[in-house]
Amino acid sequence: MAEQVHEMDFEFVFWDSAELKKRTCMSWGTIQETFFFDPRFPKRKVGGKWYYPVRETREFLEQWLEEQ
Repeated sequence: MAEQVHEMDFEFVFWDSAELKKRTCMSWGTIQETFFFDPRFPKRKVGGKWYYPVRETREFLEQWLEEQ
C-alpha cells in the first residue's frame, strides 16, 4: 500500500491548494494558521494560484510534523 501511495505521488510534479488540503486533511484556514507562512514551506504563486512542488512539500510536511 505504501508503495502505491509513493508511486501516485510521482505522477504529480506539483500540487495545487485543493490537493494540498486533501493530502494534509486540513482546511485552508488551518494550513494558513500552522505552516503556510513558514519561510521553509515551498510554494510558488503563478498568476493568482499557488502551487507546491510535491517532493519538497512532502519533505517539509514530514519535518514540520516531527517538530510539533
